Amino acid sequence: MEDSKRKIWTVQCVLLLLIGLCISQLYASDDVKFYDSFDDAFDGRWVVSKKEDYTGVWKHSKSEGHDDYGLLVSEKARKHAIVKKLDEPIDLKDETVVLQYEVRLQNGLECGGAYLKYLRPQDAGWTPEGFDNESPYSIMFGPDKCGSTNKVHFILKQKNPKSGEFVEHHLKYPPSVPSDKLTHVYSAILKPDNELKILIDGEEKKKANFLSAEDFEPPLIPAKTIPDPDDKKPEDWDERAQIPDPEAKKPDDWDEDAPMEIEDEDAVKPEGWLDDEPEDIDDPDATKPEDWDDEEDGEWEAPKVDNPKCGEAPGCGEWKKPMKRNPAYKGKWHAPLIDNPNYKGIWKPQEIPNPDYFELEKPNFEPIAAIGIEIWTMQDGLLFDNILIASNEKVAETYRLSAWKPKFEVEKEKQKEEESTDSEGLKGIQKVVFDYLYKIADLPVLGDHKVKVLELIEKAEKQPNVTIGVLVSIIIVILTLLVKIIFGGKKKPAQTVVETKEPDVAETSNDQGSTEENEEQNEDAAAAAAPRRRSTRRDT
Repeated sequence: MEDSKRKIWTVQCVLLLLIGLCISQLYASDDVKFYDSFDDAFDGRWVVSKKEDYTGVWKHSKSEGHDDYGLLVSEKARKHAIVKKLDEPIDLKDETVVLQYEVRLQNGLECGGAYLKYLRPQDAGWTPEGFDNESPYSIMFGPDKCGSTNKVHFILKQKNPKSGEFVEHHLKYPPSVPSDKLTHVYSAILKPDNELKILIDGEEKKKANFLSAEDFEPPLIPAKTIPDPDDKKPEDWDERAQIPDPEAKKPDDWDEDAPMEIEDEDAVKPEGWLDDEPEDIDDPDATKPEDWDDEEDGEWEAPKVDNPKCGEAPGCGEWKKPMKRNPAYKGKWHAPLIDNPNYKGIWKPQEIPNPDYFELEKPNFEPIAAIGIEIWTMQDGLLFDNILIASNEKVAETYRLSAWKPKFEVEKEKQKEEESTDSEGLKGIQKVVFDYLYKIADLPVLGDHKVKVLELIEKAEKQPNVTIGVLVSIIIVILTLLVKIIFGGKKKPAQTVVETKEPDVAETSNDQGSTEENEEQNEDAAAAAAPRRRSTRRDT
């Protein structure tokens, strides 16, 4: 008796489970308005545009590294257009609608689009064979990237009830396009309470309200008031917050003509300065080349070399007193600013009722009758897959988890392996580079600079993020030493090394600095060398 009851109970449970599964499947099928996995060839289901500008070839192709098929953009720098008519138009007004699809940018996306257009019925004025960028759509959704543009578009085209014209309303501050070459799934969820959510790989990236002026440009509901186009600013309207003080007078001791710099009269020529010695002299060891032709090459002149006497002295050539800041310099005088007693603020035209204003409780969605891909792109390898329109968020999530997630995980793992391999290869290259750097550090030519170079190399090994900067520094040091070896070095007398700064209007000239400081600056300045000129030939 007990066994009989247990069997009956088991059968009842199985039946209930089967009924539940059937109901669930029926419910799920009702929630899926359109789905294409591209497991089968698209011929006969999708129509390629025959417009002459759209020469790009579509292919039924496998995703790289998978057995899963998709719709492939196969050519670079071409316009591509293809469209799929739905069995029945889909109304967007009264229920949740999820627009979802996958796209993989297998060769990246530098300039081009990878978005979908959800088209209005054909009575709006388009045909599948004539599908192009002018074909009327209700929603455009998906990645677009070129130059400064990098966003996942969501554009709603709504009919203005006042003018009867269709206006594009762009989502403000949309999310950016992922920069890798993995498969990503894009979802736009339209809710009956006017909420919009944009998901990338199932993660919410943007939430907006269709009727909010903060979320769409231009807003779906126009402003109640607008600036009066006929309003004019009064001639006596003063927008200056501050004005020069009309009562202010220039001080009597304010000299606008005083120069900013003057000669330092206290400066003294350094002892040992060689006035009559040139900075450069003809190279005494240079000889005229045997193949030098004066008629063709001009008169030969020996190349110049540093005057060795100048290297032993504070400087050579004519000595001039350095310049210093003029304590009497004040610049051009300006009257101080005061608050403007006639200031009225920045003028704006008065607001008037907007004749084009209207109210909405919901967006005026046009029904979706077809799905089109109409893009121009500089990259090939764009693979579209698993295009879905559903009326249930959970159903869309199920498709993401079953169709997209496994592919994404495989691609992500492969990407990690490639990055690891690249990193190991980079480490090997770095080892070779540092081995050579240590050999360079042992060169006798570095002399006293060897310790500094070794410190830089060790720092680069410990801190990879500064390696490039350190390498550049080492190269500069080595090149500097080579230049000195080849061309020699010398001291350059600086005729003027004085820091100048224009004072503010309110600054006085009382602080002139100490004479001792000026003398020290002059002595330091005299120790530097002036620019030199080299010449190996003179044209006739």
